[in-house]
Amino acid sequence: MNRLQLVELEDLPWFPAILRDGGTAFLEFAERLSGHGRMMVGPIERALDATGETQIIDLCSGGGGPGSMLADELKKRGRDVTVTLTDLFPNAPAFAHARAQSSGRVIGHPTPVDATAVPPELRGMRTIFNAFHHFPPNLARQVLANAARDRQPIAVVEVVSRELPMLLGLLFSPLTVTLTMPLWRPFRWPWVLSTWLLPVMQPFVLWDGVVSWLRIYSPDELRALVAGIDAPGWTWDIGTIQLGNAPLHGTYLVGYPTPSA
Repeated sequence: MNRLQLVELEDLPWFPAILRDGGTAFLEFAERLSGHGRMMVGPIERALDATGETQIIDLCSGGGGPGSMLADELKKRGRDVTVTLTDLFPNAPAFAHARAQSSGRVIGHPTPVDATAVPPELRGMRTIFNAFHHFPPNLARQVLANAARDRQPIAVVEVVSRELPMLLGLLFSPLTVTLTMPLWRPFRWPWVLSTWLLPVMQPFVLWDGVVSWLRIYSPDELRALVAGIDAPGWTWDIGTIQLGNAPLHGTYLVGYPTPSA
């Protein structure tokens, strides 16, 4: 099936921040529990090898979980990197929590950052974890073209794919949200009201989860995006990685200046 450009509630400017932050905290918890994000680090590490980069600018960071995971995983692999968390809607408490938990390897950028026009002072390898599907094709191409124009490597990773088992798992998210809410970090007391007393968190997470599934770019769709970008002396690496023993795959796109260019 083709990708569908639908609307996720968390993309809407008027959507309550307390719910948006709860949704990103749930995603961080789920990814930490599954370990799928760590399985997708290989292509990023190859790009770091090719470029020698040690600074990572994490775009669309949400609650900061994937950026923190990346810093931890690269540290285990012997790479000392600094990850700067950024977002169009910066989550200051989550960014502060990530910094405290990382011994300073992860820092937060306090002002909004548009992934289609990254400020020139934010230099380093750009990463987008589980958020590239938010961009329609014209903006997605702008995100990639902006990195190529600035000669800054970029890695786009999605651990959700348009596969039926993944969709079936998403349909259980209301139950998972209900049971795991006390484990989300950094914990916010209003989540008790919006999850257990007035359960609006569950339909929000379900809706955005299913819409995300419908919006994910396939590898062929990612190749079509980069085909329209004028980027001489640039390497694009696009593919999939099986997520453990499950019949599920994550997708990745990595772009960086060709070493010989």
